[in-house]
Amino acid sequence: MQHVVFNQKGGVGKSTITCNLAAISAWQGLRTLVIDLDSQGNSTRYLLGADMPDDLPNVAEFFEQSLKFTIRDKSASEYIVHTQWEGLDVMPSSPLLDELHGKLESRHKIYKLRDALELLAEDYDQIYIDTPPALNFYTRCALIAAQGCLIPFDCDDFSRRALYTLLESVAEIKADHNADLQVEGIIVNQFQARANLPQRMVQELIDEGLPVLQPYLRSSVRIRESHEQSLPMIFLDPSHTLTQEFVALHDALA
Repeated sequence: MQHVVFNQKGGVGKSTITCNLAAISAWQGLRTLVIDLDSQGNSTRYLLGADMPDDLPNVAEFFEQSLKFTIRDKSASEYIVHTQWEGLDVMPSSPLLDELHGKLESRHKIYKLRDALELLAEDYDQIYIDTPPALNFYTRCALIAAQGCLIPFDCDDFSRRALYTLLESVAEIKADHNADLQVEGIIVNQFQARANLPQRMVQELIDEGLPVLQPYLRSSVRIRESHEQSLPMIFLDPSHTLTQEFVALHDALA
């Protein structure tokens, strides 16, 4: 199964959700890959640590080779790096993604990731794709390549306004490029159960018939410690309530 985690609004927890769901997949014994399409590289640092080497194979190099004429292109698997956890791999991000964006778009390389994932699906049970906070070339690549779209939502009015445009964009890509694409659901992140606004906003989404997933992910300082230590929650603190919410969310998607 290939999942793309997407929201055009930044700061809603895309990388956190991507890496924690992927880590749980690996922890449960599934062969799991994370593809980091965001040039900021948050998922890459989360899984490989801040002191990772600068010369790692990466997703920008994968895309860059499509702009060149070579006798033999490297396979997508040659741009994948193993993490410290068994069964969890990552195709790292690179700042070069920003430089390549216009060239890739003008040369119509939009299906390269889809073609690569069709082959990688033989090696992985679960593939999670982290995306930039914009509907750009890389996000479209991911939506064309994936089977399911997960949408983080942080109970903010700006996030809610962006949600409707996002759903329209996903529906358009489904109609034009990827008939298999489904919205798996909206992941409520940084939920404060005792605050009235988050409860009201989530209930309104449910009343509108939108696919809001359960459980909601609470706000916790522990996740910041998880980021700082480059340890997804299942490896940092398996018994923490937020970890168990991630596990329940992961299992609900199975």
